Amino acid sequence: MKARVPHTLAGPGILATGIVPLLLASCVVTPPGSRMNEAGAAPGAWTATRQASSGIDTEWVDRFGDRRLGQLVGEAYESNRDLRAAAARVERAAAVARGAGAAAKPQVNAALDASRRKQNFIGLPIGGAPAGAVLSSIAESYGASLNVSWEPDLWGRIRAGEQAAVAELEGQGWSYRAARASLAAQVVRSWLLLAESNEQIRLAGEALQVRQDTADLVRGRFESAVGDGSGSASQLRLAETDVATARAALEQRRGDRDQARRQLEILLGRYPSAALSGAAELPGVPAVPPAGLPSELLLRRPDLLAAERRLAAAGKREDEARLAFYPSFPLTASGGTTTSALRSILDSDFGVWSIAGRAAQPIFTGGQLNSQLDARSAEEQEALANLQQTVLNGFGEVETALAAEQYLAAREKAIGEALELARDGAESAERDFSLGTGDVLTLLASQNRRIDLATQQITLRRLRLDNRVNLHLALGGDYKIRK
Repeated sequence: MKARVPHTLAGPGILATGIVPLLLASCVVTPPGSRMNEAGAAPGAWTATRQASSGIDTEWVDRFGDRRLGQLVGEAYESNRDLRAAAARVERAAAVARGAGAAAKPQVNAALDASRRKQNFIGLPIGGAPAGAVLSSIAESYGASLNVSWEPDLWGRIRAGEQAAVAELEGQGWSYRAARASLAAQVVRSWLLLAESNEQIRLAGEALQVRQDTADLVRGRFESAVGDGSGSASQLRLAETDVATARAALEQRRGDRDQARRQLEILLGRYPSAALSGAAELPGVPAVPPAGLPSELLLRRPDLLAAERRLAAAGKREDEARLAFYPSFPLTASGGTTTSALRSILDSDFGVWSIAGRAAQPIFTGGQLNSQLDARSAEEQEALANLQQTVLNGFGEVETALAAEQYLAAREKAIGEALELARDGAESAERDFSLGTGDVLTLLASQNRRIDLATQQITLRRLRLDNRVNLHLALGGDYKIRK
């Protein structure tokens, strides 16, 4: 594998769709086959819907009808630190995969050697030397060599490790896509929470005004001593209590908006200063996407595909550990020169060469190979269990989102009907009280009911939109920025 990933391609928006195909295209090793069939049998249809047509919706964020939302997701793709970390993990896996097959290729290195050695001779009878003299000898040696080593991968052990590394790279690529889809969902949900906060603030401001008007009306009746004077003071205190409560609710909603802004800014990679501008509003609920068949989920949802690749890699790691018991046949060769004069180091008259080969069979390793094989086998079983559980979780998330859509829609419809009745009731109570025929408790209770139901209606619409995001994510929907 000779692919080199340029640093300019390391941006989160390009990495998952660029590095993995680029590396695999230059790789002579075939990735291990799919083991998704070991994840368990998929049901024939969803229990919550019978829709059969489906596909990956890469524009689901745009279904909410606000162009700014797509821009925020694009900003998060570029600046979110968690996504950058996921991109770095893909780069790391790519580097490991590039070097995984190096042991199967010949290793060549060049060497230059130089040495100078002095040796003393004491007490040796050397002719002509005075008695007791210390004689010495200085020897020089120079050499140049080119060394080659290679171990034929006869049993496929090195190839199994290379396939495992490629599968791990593919798994990291799918994990990156899952992280990208999850980030888009988080941005949309945070934006919806901000939009709900804006609408709740407007509703809380209206509620405060209604409470204030009611308190003024009750105060006017109390000051003019109209009606039951013995109860007017307590009724005024109740009305003023509702005003203070409404003011506190308004501040709580403002705090919720501040928190939603900071949460969204963190996802966008900004400092969480709650300075995000824009008056987001809750959009209408888009159409329910077709869920397709459960078996299709196994072919398009990135976290399931990542789990399957981890299982495939674990299987190859086990093969690698098992093949380590087989004998190895390393070969070495070298050629060069050796001389006592540096000027002759390139002279072929002083050439030397060697060729060697050996066979090595592990016999006793203190249990190291057995323990490695046991560990790899356990890792494969763990990866299989994780895949099966991930698939079950994926099926459960789709079923939960599909069922929740029905229940939330029914709840929103019922709340809408109740809100219309509550509005009529509150208007009647206000009219009766202004005419002197109604009492304060009925008026306050009818206003409370109307405000509470209006608050619930906004929250339910946001929950339905949240659930729509969850459904797109559960179905494996990716989001790509349109250029």
